[in-house]
Amino acid sequence: MWKIKHIFDGDYGCEERLESENPKVTVTLVNENDKKKIVSVEDKWLMENNLDEGGEWPENLL
Repeated sequence: MWKIKHIFDGDYGCEERLESENPKVTVTLVNENDKKKIVSVEDKWLMENNLDEGGEWPENLL
């Protein structure tokens, strides 16, 4: 099982993205063995799926 340890919003306006691109965040995941994974996902997707720090990451998305 992977848990969301940290969500980082690195878009402070200095990075350019296309107008059609949704803002993304970097998510740090940890498992019970303290192994880490870092993924980048759309912030909107996190909110739509009610995912937040401390929550469980869906296994089918790894």
